[in-house]
Amino acid sequence: MFRTERLTARWLLALGLALGSAMVLAHEPVARCFLLDESTVRCRGASNDGDEMQGSRMEVIALDGATLLEGKLGVDSTWTFKKPAQPFYVLFDTGPGLQVTVEQEEITAPPRGRTPRWMRTP
Repeated sequence: MFRTERLTARWLLALGLALGSAMVLAHEPVARCFLLDESTVRCRGASNDGDEMQGSRMEVIALDGATLLEGKLGVDSTWTFKKPAQPFYVLFDTGPGLQVTVEQEEITAPPRGRTPRWMRTP
């Protein structure tokens, strides 16, 4: 009887850990940035399960660590800014341990004919 209880307790613990880790992974931040034109960048932040994250913070940071620009995502979970002249990256910060960066080299024009819906102007 004692062995069965220990086995059940171990299974419950394993199940709890598996479910708990799945819930944590369900809200990992994701950021994409594209060039609207040669001098304008638009970024979108969301969770990896598609939830919009309006009000979350984004920063444009120089490679020396200086903050060049900062802003918050709008109601459509996007933030548009002028592209800095110096090298930079974009930091999407949704809380402790929940940050993602977009390197300047990753910021390009959207693929022709495949412009994301959030990039289109009404």
